[in-house]
Amino acid sequence: MDEKLEECKSKLKKYGQEHVLNHYPILDEIHKNELLDQINNIDFELINHLYQNTRKEEKQKEDKITPIEYLDKYKLYDDYKYYENIGKKAIKEGKLVAVTMAGGQGTRLGHNGPKGTYDIGLNSHKSLFELLCDHLKEEGKKYGVTIPWFIMTSRENYKATVEFFEKNRYFGYQKDKNIFFFIQGELPMIDTEGKILIGEDGLVKQAADGHGGIYESLVKSGMTEKMKQMGIQWVFIGGVDNCLVKMVDPVLMGIAIDKGVTVACKSVVKANPQEKVGVFCRRNGKPNVIEYSEITEEMAQEKDEKGELYYGESHILCNLFSIDAIERMGANSLPYHVAYKKATYINKEGELVIPDSPNAYKFEAFLFDAFGEVDDMAVLRVKREEEFAPVKNADSVGVDCPKTARELYRKFYHLD
Repeated sequence: MDEKLEECKSKLKKYGQEHVLNHYPILDEIHKNELLDQINNIDFELINHLYQNTRKEEKQKEDKITPIEYLDKYKLYDDYKYYENIGKKAIKEGKLVAVTMAGGQGTRLGHNGPKGTYDIGLNSHKSLFELLCDHLKEEGKKYGVTIPWFIMTSRENYKATVEFFEKNRYFGYQKDKNIFFFIQGELPMIDTEGKILIGEDGLVKQAADGHGGIYESLVKSGMTEKMKQMGIQWVFIGGVDNCLVKMVDPVLMGIAIDKGVTVACKSVVKANPQEKVGVFCRRNGKPNVIEYSEITEEMAQEKDEKGELYYGESHILCNLFSIDAIERMGANSLPYHVAYKKATYINKEGELVIPDSPNAYKFEAFLFDAFGEVDDMAVLRVKREEEFAPVKNADSVGVDCPKTARELYRKFYHLD
């Protein structure tokens, strides 16, 4: 331990972060060791680089943004069955796996626990996890297979998530056989002076590295290797908070296989030109997603000869990847985006600081930043009322909340 401590002291001194060990003497042995492990695992060069970037004025890039081609699932006509049959064959052969990103807490919903454990208010009182599991099991029966399920948690909610599944006997799945849990990456939070924050537990305060960390987490945790051993070729990645997510879609798979692309994504039409969603596009000729904040009013309103928005295909976090694409994308970190957040921390005097305004930077990667790494991808437009019922806000907000999700779910499944 002494040698390990001295190594950490040396490293912290080099980067001007000696305060990280201020509370080390009062920690118990377990937490002392955990703190030293945290320090050894921090990429201080990266943290320094990210901090320096927060101090630079972002230069506007002269990117050329153009619309992207898409297929409408319900206007495929004769091709529908063609694509569906290709996808069905691959699913029956056990080539598909589902990955659910479930690192969030239900705080905004007034729920104390992982968001996936939240009950949206159906008569069945099923949690988001169980609703997703019902879909997987139903599709598995249809194709005579068990669709393996991989769940990405945060370090914060890993234990509670696994305990929830244990309590519910994994909803019929078998741990380490066809259901697996892994933890997404984290990065330290820093203050406006570039100093790493210390949490109330005396350890480095870390935040999840965004949904863009999914690729690296899948590779580093050994999950992609597990998938390959199972004969998996295609990986569907979606969020836990969309209770209508269709993780098993033979049409989407058939299109990807037939067109020889390594990424296929679902979209829904923007509710209106001003809707605050990222939309699919081409950036300098490559597939991409442009954030609503980047779209000019003119671009947002622009329509084609059919009267449809040029930039109207919303990214709804429903994406299918070949396993090879995930391994390529997971080989290197994506660029990080900075967010200015409120963070409670312990200052160097040992006092708890509870801010009433943003005081710290967190860094996160976006899943769609990897799209530019592929030469082409397929975009399939689906119906919002059939596949997109997110639970992001409290009912008081009125949109993307338990009430709206519940109504969409009930209508789709003809409940009540």
